[in-house]
Amino acid sequence: MNKKHVFAKVCRVGVLSGVLGGVLSLTPGCALMRNDAPVHAQIPPERIRLASDIHLARDGWPDAQWWTRYDDPQLDALIERALKGSPTLAAAQLRVAQSGSQVDLLRAGSNLQVSALGFLNEQHVSSNGFLGPYALNAPKLGFSGPWYTEGTVGLFAGLNVDIWGRQRSLVEAAIGARNARVAEEAAVELAISTEVAQLYFSMQASYRLLDLLRQTREVLAYAVQAHEGKAATGLEARVPMHGARGQLLGVDRQIAAAQGQITQTREMLRAVVGGGADSLPEIRPVALPQAAAGLPAVLSYQLLARRPDLQAMRWYVQSSLSEVQAAKAAFYPSIDIKAFFGLDTIQLSKLFRAASTQFNLIPGLYLPIFDGGRLNANLGGARAASNILIEQYNQAVLDAVRDVAVSGSRLQTLDEERGLQADKVEAARFAQEAADAAYRRGLASRLSAEEARLPLLAEQTALLLLDGERLGQDLILTRALGGGYEAQDVAQLDDGARDAPKTP
Repeated sequence: MNKKHVFAKVCRVGVLSGVLGGVLSLTPGCALMRNDAPVHAQIPPERIRLASDIHLARDGWPDAQWWTRYDDPQLDALIERALKGSPTLAAAQLRVAQSGSQVDLLRAGSNLQVSALGFLNEQHVSSNGFLGPYALNAPKLGFSGPWYTEGTVGLFAGLNVDIWGRQRSLVEAAIGARNARVAEEAAVELAISTEVAQLYFSMQASYRLLDLLRQTREVLAYAVQAHEGKAATGLEARVPMHGARGQLLGVDRQIAAAQGQITQTREMLRAVVGGGADSLPEIRPVALPQAAAGLPAVLSYQLLARRPDLQAMRWYVQSSLSEVQAAKAAFYPSIDIKAFFGLDTIQLSKLFRAASTQFNLIPGLYLPIFDGGRLNANLGGARAASNILIEQYNQAVLDAVRDVAVSGSRLQTLDEERGLQADKVEAARFAQEAADAAYRRGLASRLSAEEARLPLLAEQTALLLLDGERLGQDLILTRALGGGYEAQDVAQLDDGARDAPKTP
């Protein structure tokens, strides 16, 4: 390929200043911006707050590893294993790395690009072309045509002059997307850890329920035996025996259901943790912990900083605003500068001589004037996409406040219900102890003492169900509060902070 088809004529540096001056004078003649709709407003932080009547007994945020507050080594090990082996989390981490590479790629586009080149061009010169004399074989004139071998070696450099900030806006958009991916990774971690905790405590509640059902079965089995003995001796009809037997069969059914629930929960937990058929460790029964989460005294902008999903949406909004800026900058002239310095000759023996030195300086200008509406369509689409994200973000904020309010108020109600149910358990315990004392003193039969345990077991079962619901609601509130997440370690553009969304 002929060098004259690759490089422009050699230009003096002074030409560049003239071109730049011409660009500034032509700026008013670029394409007109017509499709820039107003930016939608985001919900201000001061509007993010709960009703004043929602108060829990505990106050404060969950810790970074919020599950450690339950002081359960089994739970700690399961969550740690789930976070290490989750394909979903691994995919989220890869998306962070991918978005970081995109940032690096766009940043590199605004830097000086330098390449070394070298090529040989074997060419036959046309007798009727611009280089016709070189088709002659006239050694005295320096012509040895019509075949020539052109050799070129040197350095080629290019630089895009980002006067209007288009490249910078694209970099900012990529940084916003990368920061959103980081927040999404934290959201995945929170989802996995809360799901493991919910399944684990569901299994523990099933263990405790199974224990209460077995105690109930012991009482009913004795009642069936006692009534059967009385019926056999004619002391009573067989109706009480069949009634006790029906209750016993009902408890057997509940026991089978509880055992099946434990098996199903174990398999669900195995899938979340990522264990194989024999790799999930044995989960021993332990007592259910009391709900320990709480609401902060003031829930305002803290919620935005503690919810990874809100942080992710907030960064996507900022990224979209930067994309709008890039779409606006596309209306203005763009300038690039290319340069070549090297050696070029059509006689290889003279390639490395001073006379073969070549220098090209090539300023370039692109000025959009008539584009058929392409730039305005691009700007309109970018602005619409940004406003959609803003409205989605606003709705997510409202939903987040609702989730916290509903979870907090439900947990508050369950606290009150548990207090009342605990009193009922104590009342049933008093009646059972009284019946047991009467039996020991010979004032009542063993059957009446055993049957007095049934109301106590029923109230204990009701209390267990309340505790399980309270614990589940506590985990829902923990997730609604963002677990232990805090917005940090975000990528920056240069050394300036980019924490607040822009509003162009």
